[in-house]
Amino acid sequence: MQDTQAPEFFDEGTPCGVLTAEPLGRVLDYLAPEGGAWIGAFVEVPLGPRRVVGVIWGAAEGSFPIAKLRSIIRVLDAVPMGAELRAFLARVAEYTLTPLPAMLRLATRVPDLGSGPATRKLLFRSDTPPTRMTEAREKVLAVFDGFGGAGLTPGEVAQAAGVSSGVVRALVKSGALLEREALRDQPYPRLDPAREGPNLTPDQARAAAVLATGVQSGAYGTTLLKGVTGSGKTEVYLEAIAACLAQGRQAL
Repeated sequence: MQDTQAPEFFDEGTPCGVLTAEPLGRVLDYLAPEGGAWIGAFVEVPLGPRRVVGVIWGAAEGSFPIAKLRSIIRVLDAVPMGAELRAFLARVAEYTLTPLPAMLRLATRVPDLGSGPATRKLLFRSDTPPTRMTEAREKVLAVFDGFGGAGLTPGEVAQAAGVSSGVVRALVKSGALLEREALRDQPYPRLDPAREGPNLTPDQARAAAVLATGVQSGAYGTTLLKGVTGSGKTEVYLEAIAACLAQGRQAL
């Protein structure tokens, strides 16, 4: 849990508690780095032979001798996690019986804070024809024609064409395929609660209307949505979430 008695700033060499995303189930004690650090700061700390990213969560637990504590390596160039978000993660962890390190991982996993955004190699068809055409190479080029010029990973190309990875590499080497770096995780589009969804069945529409009315009233309520697997409950939930977002509120 978040320590409400912790100082806002830890001077250099002061013990502080750091929460990492590692499955350890507890906050780890470290010494504040040179220049000190604010509570909520994203930091890089030594953990065994590795370096991992964590958040200064509060005061040190004090179960480890200060003389044996290791120092925080550095404070990352990122906006510190505010008290409201730390309290939210702690509350959700408690409510859902989820380990707090797992909640931190969910909140910080994309992109990795300790490095740049993860990338992957994508292949695109170029205007250069292969130096020598074979049946296997024709299959590879046909895959790109079928996908309308979209970028594909080497593995996706080989699987779709039913050829070996060597055939794909040879086309890259000859210039028939272009290799480019692309972000592994593309940004999500901005949510638009007014965007039309799929047509609901009469039963779905009635259930969605009940939920939307409850959301718009602003009053607390609990509704049990009953339906077998595949009956479309998720679409009903999404209608209620859209009504919530349209009011400028949030939904979890």
